[in-house]
Amino acid sequence: MRSISSLTITWVKPELSCEEWEFTTHPDKQDFYRRHGIGWEQILSCFDSGRLTPYPRSGQINGIPVALSYSSYDDYARYLAKAKRGYRRNYSLMEDALQRQGTLRLPAPIILQCGGEALLFSGYRRLCLAWNYGMAPRVWLLPLTGKDETCA
Repeated sequence: MRSISSLTITWVKPELSCEEWEFTTHPDKQDFYRRHGIGWEQILSCFDSGRLTPYPRSGQINGIPVALSYSSYDDYARYLAKAKRGYRRNYSLMEDALQRQGTLRLPAPIILQCGGEALLFSGYRRLCLAWNYGMAPRVWLLPLTGKDETCA
């Protein structure tokens, strides 16, 4: 028999302006941007061409590998559950709110897709929250062509 939860998350288009740090500073993501020639201006100009897409717990979306998605429970235990308190705190606050209110409205995590691969640009804690409660979250999937060209 399968249990059904009454907890829900409504996913909305994220605000890109809140995520610029992920592009300019996050050390593990820089290689993806360089390899594909992706610039911040390209992400800004193409952002509205993204779409909300289901992302069940997996290392792939639509058959394309997603770097840094850390989709397994072991990854969750390593990167979030045992993370420093400041990083974990935001997750705990979302989890408490979900349990208390029964529903949340959250900005969708962002996945950049380019050249047959993808990158979790932002939203790992939000993904974990949904995955850990058996939900298939929606992500803002943004296809890019790379090499500072236009949107895919």
